Order: sequence, then structure tokens, then C-alpha cells
Amino acid sequence: EIQAAIKEYLQWTGWFCVKIHQSLGSYRGIADLYALKDGRSIWIEVKTPKGTQSDDQLQFQADIEAHGGTYIVARSVDDVIRWIEGVEE
Repeated sequence: EIQAAIKEYLQWTGWFCVKIHQSLGSYRGIADLYALKDGRSIWIEVKTPKGTQSDDQLQFQADIEAHGGTYIVARSVDDVIRWIEGVEE
């Protein structure tokens, strides 16, 4: 539900957003969503208010950030809105 709301919001605001499906052979811990707009991209791990990242998710985050990428953990659409507003200021 949270994930669907975030994806819908991003698409509504002009982001190209895809849901990533974990499957055999995919990168362990890969984020739930990937979004792209105007050459800017973000990996989004969606968690419930009390959810925590697994070790594989923490490693994926570290790998993305080590390569200059952006990764956030979002517990609501508001988390994504705050990130977008912070980047656009």
C-alpha cells in the first residue's frame, strides 16, 4: 500500500518509476523502487513505520552510495516528498 502510493505520486509528478522485483539472479537486497527524472535518479527502499533493512539491503545501499547514487528509505509518501523538496531547493 505504501509502495503503491509512492509509485503513484512519483509518476503523477513526472518521474519514470518502476517497481523492482526480487528474483533468482537479481542483486540481493535491491531496492523496491527506482525512479528517474531529468537525469536524476533515486533508489527507494519502502518500509513500514517500524520496518528495518536487512543486511543485504544495507549492503545494496552502501554500494549505490559508493557509486555516487541516491538511496532513501521511505516509510510514507511524505518521506519522498521531503527528499524531492530538499533536492529542488
